[in-house]
Amino acid sequence: DVQLQASGGGLVQAGGSLRLSCATSGFTFDNYAIAWFRQAPGKEREGISCVENDDGNRLYADSVKGRFAISSDTAKNTVYLQMNKVKPEDTAVYTCAAVPDSCGWVYYGGKFYGTKNFDYWGQGTLVTVSS
Repeated sequence: DVQLQASGGGLVQAGGSLRLSCATSGFTFDNYAIAWFRQAPGKEREGISCVENDDGNRLYADSVKGRFAISSDTAKNTVYLQMNKVKPEDTAVYTCAAVPDSCGWVYYGGKFYGTKNFDYWGQGTLVTVSS
């Protein structure tokens, strides 16, 4: 069975750091792109970062660029999202998802728009940033 298990959320003060993990199983990790999405209350889901495991390409939305870093551990089939200098507006439920090959994201106006449906999704992990 395919599984994506997101973890690492919690309460953090503004300016602090947090690391999210997305542990995966049941598919060929190296042939997939793994993305992090987030959804804040009352807002649409936003794709914030994606890593393409076949070539190491990494994408970041403007809202997190320079503060967040995505990485892959192919030995553990796990993707991490290191969140630094967090802001109250980073408060959201964070979810990871997997899609074959490339992320399929198109960059426009500081955001990414998806052109492919992600095959597999994990459950969310809540990140709350206090001011």
